[in-house]
Amino acid sequence: MVVKSLGLFSLAKIMGIIYAFFGFIAGLFFSFFALMGAFLGSVLEDSPGPLVGMVFGIGSVVLFPILYGVMGFIGGIVTAGIYNITARWVGGLEIELEEKSAVQ
Repeated sequence: MVVKSLGLFSLAKIMGIIYAFFGFIAGLFFSFFALMGAFLGSVLEDSPGPLVGMVFGIGSVVLFPILYGVMGFIGGIVTAGIYNITARWVGGLEIELEEKSAVQ
């Protein structure tokens, strides 16, 4: 079987969701380090205060998935478009499939 073309928005939706998940994971890490920085910064005299770190920490869990999801969606459109153009020239992606037996 050969994949001749990819649906632009089909791939874009899938990549948007996958990248949003990655953004959530990245947001959790960023949030953890921002909150730790806020905690450690509250001990220092010249720090802007723990509130700034808390805002960035909590905001990253919300903002990162949105930004990553949008970038993934746009990346999916670009990827599908480039694939469709190049598949016309080289014939597409070959996929080997095997039928799964009912009894195992």
